Amino acid sequence: MARHAPQEDLLMTVDSEEEFSSSSEDDEDIDDEGLHFEEGFDPAQDTFSDEDVISSRAPHTGAAHKHHSVFNAVENLKECENDSEQIPVGKRDRNLSWKAETDVDMNPKTLRFLPARKPGPQLSLADSHSPMSIFKLFFSESAVSNLCHNTNAQAARALAKGRKYSWTDVNVDEMYRYIGLVFYMATVKMSSIADYWRQDSLFSLPLPATVMSRDRYRTISWNLHMSHPDADKENDKKRGTSEHDQLFRLRPLLDTLRIACKAFYHPRRNLAVKERLVACRANAGMTRLTKAKSTKLGFKFFVLADSSNEYTVDLSVYTGKNSFPTGHGISYDAVMSLLDKKALGSGYHVYMDDFFTSPKLLTDLLALKFGACGTYRDYRRGFPQSASNSLTKKSTRGSIRWIRDGHLVCVKWMDKKEVSVCSTIHAAYTGDRVQRKVKARDTWRTKTFPCPSPVIAYNRHMAGADLSDQLLEYFTAQHKTMKWYRKVFLHFLDIAATNAFILHKELHGNMTRKEFMEQLVADLCGVSQKEAPKQTSIDHMPVPGAELTSDVRKIATTGRRICAHCKAVFGKKQQTPWKCQACDVHLCLQLNRNCFQEWHKSV
Repeated sequence: MARHAPQEDLLMTVDSEEEFSSSSEDDEDIDDEGLHFEEGFDPAQDTFSDEDVISSRAPHTGAAHKHHSVFNAVENLKECENDSEQIPVGKRDRNLSWKAETDVDMNPKTLRFLPARKPGPQLSLADSHSPMSIFKLFFSESAVSNLCHNTNAQAARALAKGRKYSWTDVNVDEMYRYIGLVFYMATVKMSSIADYWRQDSLFSLPLPATVMSRDRYRTISWNLHMSHPDADKENDKKRGTSEHDQLFRLRPLLDTLRIACKAFYHPRRNLAVKERLVACRANAGMTRLTKAKSTKLGFKFFVLADSSNEYTVDLSVYTGKNSFPTGHGISYDAVMSLLDKKALGSGYHVYMDDFFTSPKLLTDLLALKFGACGTYRDYRRGFPQSASNSLTKKSTRGSIRWIRDGHLVCVKWMDKKEVSVCSTIHAAYTGDRVQRKVKARDTWRTKTFPCPSPVIAYNRHMAGADLSDQLLEYFTAQHKTMKWYRKVFLHFLDIAATNAFILHKELHGNMTRKEFMEQLVADLCGVSQKEAPKQTSIDHMPVPGAELTSDVRKIATTGRRICAHCKAVFGKKQQTPWKCQACDVHLCLQLNRNCFQEWHKSV
């Protein structure tokens, strides 16, 4: 493959430094951000001592200024603890004793399930729905038309700045074909984008060149824009003020996608709330470092999913602590922002991990007629701190301890290690048992242990949220890109495709995920799935390798590259100004050396 010209390398840089700059308000949040994500704490909810933080986290921070950040945040917590009006009276202030599994717990009152709509797909079961038609529910023609309009405006802006590439306005049909290629690349993995257009390899792929040329795919990728660039500039002028919208470049498509996710499906009773991180290293003022995740740096999403089928019901993008202004903490506000009682109804059961769970959140959710269950952290404000009859390191596997305070029950269970779960919808222990493999005398055997009801329910329903991430990863559209908002755009495609598959499965249930994606790619690209695409002779045309120049002195040299055939067959570096439009490789086209003809004999 010919080397890119310097001007082509320049095209891959960002349009302005504004797109990657962070505001001064972000700098003010550094200490709290370190706790929220790097250290995994929520200062508004968690209580701990200086020694606890430094001893447990210092080996991972690696820098003195990180320690300073943690100390500052801890000092802020102490100030909050000295303010009696800000700290609710919790169970940690009471001398309560833990009860064992032999003690009988009350059964909490069952919430009446009153969904706002009939749960399930909000589409007619009598109609036939193709993968393409369901995908268009999330990426409608009007949304794609707006995407084309903003992309064309961005390309015009880039050309006005002196970018040197050919551009014709993209339309809706072509944008769908572009999206089809993105999904094709998610299904068929190659080491680089250019490899999908290579024709001189044993592993050459016939489809991409029949859909659009490599250069056209690249120019659309470089200019892809969800918002209008002129409106971006106006929003950037407000940076540092309350009127500035950090999600402005995502807003048009983000709002459309969220509305579609809620409109065409109503969740069943059990919901899961979790964090999701979209990997990105761009300094966009919104990327967060999370040490506990396998993907450590990227954009933080809070997601509400139906635990029965992994459907993404709603999502929000974390932009900073100021986007959650109630003062109850990020963990509290993130859950509340996703649960709309008017849209959902009441009687839902919400499951969450220990980042979100707090007594105040579960109590307030119950007041809204949402039951909740989640793992919790012992040092979180309001949870029992009593050591009386509690579990110890010497407690046997299967041991259970619990404390009930009104509607809220807190349970501890000894598995391989201690597990803490609280709930407003379960009794502490109802006789459930689980099987575990135990090693005894160098042999493994299965033993049965008692298990609290909240733990059983949590494991069953939070697994759906994990499967949701797995579904997104199986055929993810993510790949390297220079622009942070394009990373998020690719994640929007992943969500739309995954939700479309789940809807199709609920309605028809006759396709695997792979079969669904293959049919979707074929429909988007406008090709038949049953036969391999064949390039026509019209596709293979000699075209100039670069834009013609008005300087007659450079006509013979501009755009000349090494002939692929001469290099592959003869090992020579013959340069030529001609290339094949379909193959996108440079080939000699002379009376005494027709490499163009020789190259295509095998095509």
